[in-house]
Amino acid sequence: MKKRNYAIALLIIISALAVQSCGPIVISSRPDIPPPPWFYPNRVENVRYVYFPEFMIYYDLTLRNYIYRNNNVWVRVNVLPPRYRTINLNRSRFVRVKTYRGDNISKYHRENNTTRRRTNTSSTRSRRN
Repeated sequence: MKKRNYAIALLIIISALAVQSCGPIVISSRPDIPPPPWFYPNRVENVRYVYFPEFMIYYDLTLRNYIYRNNNVWVRVNVLPPRYRTINLNRSRFVRVKTYRGDNISKYHRENNTTRRRTNTSSTRSRRN
């Protein structure tokens, strides 16, 4: 009986280590659509959105689509429009949005990113005469 309990405990420990060593996995409601090539493959992310502050683009890991602003309206698309095709998201800085899981990204963006700027054109410098 003791050998069986030890064997079961050893099997559970080995299984836990094997699952952990497999690497993270993205959990999504749309498993038929793979994650984009810029995202790390086989990685568990406890986030729903990834934000590219340089371009003001969000990526929804659950629905597997991009969200960007077009004429002051947030638009969801599966593929970015031609004007974004020249950017390389593999090399772009992104931020994991860990504090928001809702569907209304405009609310989150308004509350959390209103102070962020894409460029520093809003800063004023004093001029000396």
